[in-house]
Amino acid sequence: MRNIRSATEADLPVLQEIERAAGKPFADIGMQAVADDDPPALSTLREFQQAGRAWVHPNAEDRPIGYLVLGLVDGNAHIDQVSVDPEFLGQRLGKGLIDHAVHWSKTRGLQAITLTTFTEVPWNGPYYERLGFRYLTLAEETPGLRELRAAESAHGLDRWPRACMRAELADWVFG
Repeated sequence: MRNIRSATEADLPVLQEIERAAGKPFADIGMQAVADDDPPALSTLREFQQAGRAWVHPNAEDRPIGYLVLGLVDGNAHIDQVSVDPEFLGQRLGKGLIDHAVHWSKTRGLQAITLTTFTEVPWNGPYYERLGFRYLTLAEETPGLRELRAAESAHGLDRWPRACMRAELADWVFG
C-alpha cells in the first residue's frame, strides 16, 4: 500500500518532530494547549513499534513525513495517533496510512477500527467522517473507549468537543 513501511527505532524521534509540526495548526484555531502538547514519549512510540503497529510514510530520502500508531481496544483496532507533517498536507498521506492500518486489521480478523477525535476541527472529526467513520453514541462506547476518553478528559482535552468514532472494516473503501 503506497510507500508505507514499518517504523524503525531510528524513526521514533522523527515521529515526535512530525507530531510537533502537526500540532501547530491547532494554535491557529484557538487550541494553543493542543498545539503546545508534548508528542508521545519515545517509550510509548517504541511500544507500538516493537508490537509491529507503527507505520510511516517516508519521503524520497526515506525520512518519515507521516505516521500512524495503532492500538487494540476491546478487540478492535484503535488509531492512537495519525499525523502528517503540514508541509505534505493534501497528498492523502493520512488516508494511505489509515488504509494500511485497516488492511493490517482486516488480515488479523478484526471487525472495526476506532479513534477519538475533536468533532469541530476540520482535519479531525469531519475528515474522518468523510473517510467512513461514524460518531458513536455514549451507549455505544466500549469500556476501553470510555477509559480512553476519561484519560483525555483528565488531560484537559474536553475543553473542546470530542467523541469516539468507529468504522466497520468490512465497509471500508480503500483509495
